[in-house]
Amino acid sequence: MRTPSVLPPTHLVRDVFFVSDSTGITAETLGRALLANFPGANFRQHTVPFIDTLDGARAVAHDVRKARVDGCKPIVFATVKSAHILAEFNASGAMVIDLLGGHLRELEAVLGTTASDQLGQFHAVGDIELYFARMRAVEYAIEHDDGQSMRALDIADVIIIAPSRCGKTPTTMYLALQYGLLVANYPLTDDDFPSDGLPSTVATYASKCFGLTTTPLRLSQVRHERRPNSTYSSLAQCTLELRRAEDLYRRNRVPFLNSSTKSVEEMSAVIIQSMRLRS
Repeated sequence: MRTPSVLPPTHLVRDVFFVSDSTGITAETLGRALLANFPGANFRQHTVPFIDTLDGARAVAHDVRKARVDGCKPIVFATVKSAHILAEFNASGAMVIDLLGGHLRELEAVLGTTASDQLGQFHAVGDIELYFARMRAVEYAIEHDDGQSMRALDIADVIIIAPSRCGKTPTTMYLALQYGLLVANYPLTDDDFPSDGLPSTVATYASKCFGLTTTPLRLSQVRHERRPNSTYSSLAQCTLELRRAEDLYRRNRVPFLNSSTKSVEEMSAVIIQSMRLRS
């Protein structure tokens, strides 16, 4: 049986640095995914991108040293290719987690070649066609947000339908920016009921539709921030709208999910899988 190590009290705030020689997106994403496994711990997070010189690394390493408080080692999640830059953080007294190094060496071994020294490969523009596809997708998402335009719905990859404030817009934008998917979204309102079918605007594209729902209490809380003490934000109205929307989804065999406990990333992954949008 493994003997647990002695850890500092969980109420202490531990500084975490996401350090990268590029945008920091990869370090932040992977680092936060790991930290999420420790919900009882308290973290103060810092994202530090574009550390591609020794002077820059030394300045950040100085901040890392100052962050050591009450026996709590700072944590550094690094996506840095330069061994010299990484060495500055290893000498800072922090717990350094190199998110690239080991895996790059493994890939070099299996591929029989060395990794490129050029920085920022993952988040560079790279494939220019893919880059412009994402920009077009964002423009499409903006034009088709909240049912503002019904133009060119035939080329949409997915049409998200849901009552107001269930998470349509952030999910739409994430799918567009992250995956280059053409996504429209349409709000279900009182005018769309009590018809048994989908709203006429999207009925022709039923096979492209995906529904969102949430809990009445969560929806009421979100709406209250926008229109406090209104019928729109009342628990009774939210309960009614969600019940009618879920009945509509089931009658028309529209796949749907509850957004109340899911992040935008999780919802997007479910939509992509359910609608088979990527091979």
